[in-house]
Amino acid sequence: MPILAPSDKALVPFVSVENMMRLVHRIGIEKMLTGLADYIAADFARWELFDKTPRVASHSDVGVIELMPTSDGEAYGFKYVNGHPKNTKDGLQTVTAFGLLADVDTGYPVLLTEMTVLTALRTAATSALVAKHLAPKGADTMAMIGNGAQSEFQSLAMKAVLGLKTVRLWDIDKAATRKAARNLKGLGLNVVECDSAEESMEGAQIITTCTADKQYATILTDNMIGEGVHINAIGGDCPGKTELAPAILTRSDIFVEYPEQTRIEGEIQQMEPDHPVTEFWQVLTGAAPGRTSDRQITLFDSVGFAIEDFSALRYIRDHIPGTDCFLDLDLLADPDDPRDLFGMVQRATP
Repeated sequence: MPILAPSDKALVPFVSVENMMRLVHRIGIEKMLTGLADYIAADFARWELFDKTPRVASHSDVGVIELMPTSDGEAYGFKYVNGHPKNTKDGLQTVTAFGLLADVDTGYPVLLTEMTVLTALRTAATSALVAKHLAPKGADTMAMIGNGAQSEFQSLAMKAVLGLKTVRLWDIDKAATRKAARNLKGLGLNVVECDSAEESMEGAQIITTCTADKQYATILTDNMIGEGVHINAIGGDCPGKTELAPAILTRSDIFVEYPEQTRIEGEIQQMEPDHPVTEFWQVLTGAAPGRTSDRQITLFDSVGFAIEDFSALRYIRDHIPGTDCFLDLDLLADPDDPRDLFGMVQRATP
């Protein structure tokens, strides 16, 4: 069934950064995070319906530019996203993105939107959805290692979806930790600023690593990880970039989005190509177990996948009608006679 009504064909809704921020406040950030988690869960539950391919990446010495496409047969979506860790030194974002949702039946776009803010929201929603199924029962404390642009979203998503009570912050840059603590003040979390990664993990049942440097790094060493924790490794997202010591991976049960992509870009790029992993959608559908014991170490080796972006695009499409949080773009040629594109151009002559 087409998702685009004929009367809608001429104009395409566009959600700018300003309007995305207005939409977040209109809905409420925690409500939006839980809503995105619900949309992602719904799409993961029908995972096998989707076209799936590792993202198309163009790597350079300083970063990466990627396209992330997918389709469920009725709608098609893609995201353009970059990752340039050096950008912060120049006052620029490490990650920027925009995305598009289209009607498969006609090929016409039905939504164009910024996805820098939206990617932060959907990444956090995905982390919280996974932790809901893999973290120890009653988990209420998280170590947030890396306090850049993602940290507040991650913390609030865990609060909204999982009931997190305490977040323990650490970053090699103390200014980043102060920034995150300041932003989270008054939002219902007990926020603790820590002086080391080890200190941040005291009493934490969930450990989130989110650092940006494009290099093989060891943010967590094997001796730092005790039994029974859930590790949310979301910072390793390109070839040549990792955060965890290999020994941690051998002790953990590893859950991923799409193995063909994660083996290229995730923590498991350090392991043998056949190192066992579980696809998270299988946990949601009951096809594979998640957490099976109190002593088990679970690891979500997340690199982000196009279906999560597709879910986020669907969410925005469904929540902008009746609001003033978008603009109609004259993006599509709409001649009176679809065979007379040239005539339309000619009639526009001054």
